[in-house]
Amino acid sequence: MKTSIDPHTTLGSVHLTVSDFKRALPFYQDVLGLQLNRRENGIAYLGAGGKDIVVLTENPSAKRARRTTGLYHFAILVPSRLALAQALKRIAERQVPVHGFADHLVSEAIYLPDPDDNGIEIYRDRPRAEWYDARGNLRMATDPLDLDDLLRELDGRDSSWQGFEPETKLGHMHLHVAHIAAAEKFYIDVLGFDLMARYGPSASFTSAGGYHHHIAFNTWAGVGVPPPPPDSIGLREFVICLPNLISLSQVVDRVRDAGIAIEKVDDGLRVRDPAQNAMILTAGHSNQEKHDE
Repeated sequence: MKTSIDPHTTLGSVHLTVSDFKRALPFYQDVLGLQLNRRENGIAYLGAGGKDIVVLTENPSAKRARRTTGLYHFAILVPSRLALAQALKRIAERQVPVHGFADHLVSEAIYLPDPDDNGIEIYRDRPRAEWYDARGNLRMATDPLDLDDLLRELDGRDSSWQGFEPETKLGHMHLHVAHIAAAEKFYIDVLGFDLMARYGPSASFTSAGGYHHHIAFNTWAGVGVPPPPPDSIGLREFVICLPNLISLSQVVDRVRDAGIAIEKVDDGLRVRDPAQNAMILTAGHSNQEKHDE
């Protein structure tokens, strides 16, 4: 019988390799509105409300590897529809290229690349009570986003850009994997996330505690694609935050039972999915928390 991961599990931060801080930092600070929490040893920690959301490592020799596993996009969750409208206005003012817009029924989203073509989603959730149909089935779709209606949130309000609100956080991760079945076995059977939806045979959406999804994965880069070479532009790792040591140890036991390697690091325990996407498992306080607490 499947054991689900603790329902209070969340995500912490996403760690990326970029090629040039002179391009990346103005984008993440001025366009997206993240705050630079600190910068040390070629690593920049950015976030909102004092917590880290995006951690960037600069590597001028890093190159983009195509048709590999790794990052599809990371998703920044803003606390309100007004915040999403403010982000849209800022993106338009800065004339930043976008990949698209979508109404997913559970959420409304803007998609754009960073200067190194790392995929980013900025989204707001609809109330959870609106996620389900009359039979209690989760409803997700990719419908057009009504941009005019979204921008009407700004009518009569101070729309001056203040950056992301303190409640902003990393909402979900969407990954390229080599094989859906192997990824499902890892994220569902081993880590314990619950399957929320499938998009045909090529994408799956998993979560903790009934959220629409914390981790999604697809084979849109190709079935059986390899991991990127070391030091490529893109995903280094992301953080999964368990609420306490008991829930962390339960996950770790399942990882060990599955014969998956575990590496101790400063922030927790690093494991890799079958496609070699890396994640750090932590318990209690994480880099989602304010550093001065």
